[in-house]
Amino acid sequence: MQNQQGCVSEFPKQLILPCPAKQKAGMEEEVMMSMTEKETAAMNNPHFVLVHGLGGGAWCWYKIKCLMEISGYKVSCIDLKGAGTDRSDANSIVSFDDYNKPLMDFMSALPHSEQVILVGHSAGGLSVTQATHKFANKIRLAVYVAATMLKSGFLTDQDTKDGVPDFSQFGDVYELGFGLGAEQPPTTAMVKKEFQRKIIYQMSPQEDSTLAALLLRPGPTLALQSARFKEDGEMVEKVGRIYIKTMHDNVIKPEQQEAMIKKWSPSQVHVLDSDHSPFFSAPFSLFGLLLKVAATSAGYK
Repeated sequence: MQNQQGCVSEFPKQLILPCPAKQKAGMEEEVMMSMTEKETAAMNNPHFVLVHGLGGGAWCWYKIKCLMEISGYKVSCIDLKGAGTDRSDANSIVSFDDYNKPLMDFMSALPHSEQVILVGHSAGGLSVTQATHKFANKIRLAVYVAATMLKSGFLTDQDTKDGVPDFSQFGDVYELGFGLGAEQPPTTAMVKKEFQRKIIYQMSPQEDSTLAALLLRPGPTLALQSARFKEDGEMVEKVGRIYIKTMHDNVIKPEQQEAMIKKWSPSQVHVLDSDHSPFFSAPFSLFGLLLKVAATSAGYK
């Protein structure tokens, strides 16, 4: 029933929301919707904003975007600076504010009356958290998918232990870039091609890990390390948070995910039987979970 090879023309009917009833004819039915009706419509058809992890891009979400759009949802996939189709050199990106500027610009441009469901994968969780600090009133729900979920970013050694991948068990896995010079700390990192499937996509279809090998780019690690957010507890706690754990994750390991969940408890925790990339390895399950949390998200505001 679940064809994991990409977007398909048919999928389980229970995941498809019924189309809204057609308006009746007559002048009375042609008037502009009241604000309450508009809010109800927006609640029933939320706008999802999907944010990739380090080295990825909007392309990571192609299966989820396809499934959502076929079901009638609005979906925006963000390319952060130096990622995806953004041609900036990642070695020139040394601050988190610079790296995350595309998402901040997107959120700033949203109408004040619009709220989105913000979904971050992996290091994209840091991007989501910064957005909740600055644009809480525009975020209906924040969803962390195998993501770094730290309220204030990397403030302590424990934050680093919980939120930064540890690949020591795999050996020398990184290709490093030294944009500030060989004597300075590395500015970028990317998992070497020969390790990518074993570490990131071990349960994903072969064609998806092949696609990723073609599209992954070095990520600005120095910029990520500078991710620190001034706490505005009142504002950031206004946003409901959901965490989706990935049980066979070699990047943000289950124990790291659990530590972050304990430290900053979300409203709900869901579990996927997947690797670090459920948008490839378990797209239908991830899609179903996102619809489920969207359907219940009205209660978080």
